Amino acid sequence: MMEVVPLILFLSSLVALWLATWIGASIFGRRWELHEHSRSDYTSILAAILTLMGLIIGFTFSMGLTRYDLRKNYEQAEANAIATEFVRADLLPAADAQRVRLLLTNYVDLRIRYFVSQDDAELRRLKEQTGRLQDQLWVAVRNPSVKQPSMAFLTLSGMTDVFNTQRFTQAAWWNRIPRAAWWLMVGIALAGCALVGYGARRFRTEAYFIWVLPAVLSISFFLIADIDDPRAGLILVKPQNLVDVAQSMHASLVNPSHA
Repeated sequence: MMEVVPLILFLSSLVALWLATWIGASIFGRRWELHEHSRSDYTSILAAILTLMGLIIGFTFSMGLTRYDLRKNYEQAEANAIATEFVRADLLPAADAQRVRLLLTNYVDLRIRYFVSQDDAELRRLKEQTGRLQDQLWVAVRNPSVKQPSMAFLTLSGMTDVFNTQRFTQAAWWNRIPRAAWWLMVGIALAGCALVGYGARRFRTEAYFIWVLPAVLSISFFLIADIDDPRAGLILVKPQNLVDVAQSMHASLVNPSHA
């Protein structure tokens, strides 16, 4: 999957779209004559391209916003699953319950680091640590559940929810806007800017008007990429629910009466 860095996309698209507008005005406008009687045809084609561009930007923005909301919802679901299992640990024998609560506290700390980290090497380490900790958590609830079958369903199903929500979160972070959608937007934007530049020269439009479209399109691309990027953008999903749960869990370990 292509990684689209918002700031790089903004700068590169701004330069490319300005260049396309300049080519349309300075090269196409000089080589191909556009007579007044062809103005209606040109206007219709330009309007169709810009309308299509607007629709594609709208749909792509909706895709990015949906993925952003999905990441937020799974962060909340993961925090709820961890908090629920922390409470259900009381159903286990005291020693086992304490071990499960301690492991869950370490686990939620790892999950918070996953949300805020932007280093690939650290993310790989977090993935390995999370996998090992999940194995330890499963053993911690499985062994006492064998001794107490009546409590097995609640503790085991709760831990399964913890693991499933982590996988759902990971899938949501991998789910990005397809590469084809980006190429389609860029291609249509280049064609639209070239046509705007071409028509501006032929019909003597004020020069500064033709640079508005590249700037607006570049800002739109930046916003879409920023929302779609779970790590490098300005609009990020902050693990507020996980942080709140972690604070409660740490307080419970220090003072068990608050559990």
